[in-house]
Amino acid sequence: MSDLLSLNLIRFLNFYLTVMALASLYRRSQQYQMIGSLAMSGPSRWPRLIELIRQHYSIFMTWGTIRPVLAAGVLLLANFIASRFIWPTATLTLGDLLTEWYYMPVVVITGLAMLTMDCYSLIVVNTLNRDELEKHLDYAEHWLTTWKAPIIRFVTLGYVDPRRMVDSEVRKALEATSRLVNKSLWWTAGQAALRVAFGLSLWIGWAILPTLQE
Repeated sequence: MSDLLSLNLIRFLNFYLTVMALASLYRRSQQYQMIGSLAMSGPSRWPRLIELIRQHYSIFMTWGTIRPVLAAGVLLLANFIASRFIWPTATLTLGDLLTEWYYMPVVVITGLAMLTMDCYSLIVVNTLNRDELEKHLDYAEHWLTTWKAPIIRFVTLGYVDPRRMVDSEVRKALEATSRLVNKSLWWTAGQAALRVAFGLSLWIGWAILPTLQE
């Protein structure tokens, strides 16, 4: 019990962040492997489709997509500066919080919010059906390369243009993906904000609690 009460929460936060980063990487390792495999085989398997996607690449490069990355970066940079330069010797234990009980709700609330959001991100992981995805990619590549597409366009007087339809569907898919990426990045920024808030609650407590100044 005494070891638990003497646990330095500020140093424990560094351990916690490391464990959560490794756990998140493990939970999403299958996705990363699948995406990497598709990226490697894409240019040879779906060359026309890849070229079409590149034409709509600007859909991803919007302020709405970049802004969450900047927000997360600023928050993590603030966390690094505070831990390395502002309060490098900060120490706050569970025993200190029990002694100064009036400050404990600040640490508990921010800690629980951080833990809840982190655990949710580990439990809820979106999955991708590779077989289904490859099927759609093969179908799109077929209509971009087959000789049937211009014939269908000619026969229907341009009312049915398979290649134009593929282009439209690709654009819709990229827009949906951009929204999904944007949401994911904002979630990451929210996680970073809660982690910084919890860290600051520990550091501020170390700075202002009377028992630590004796």
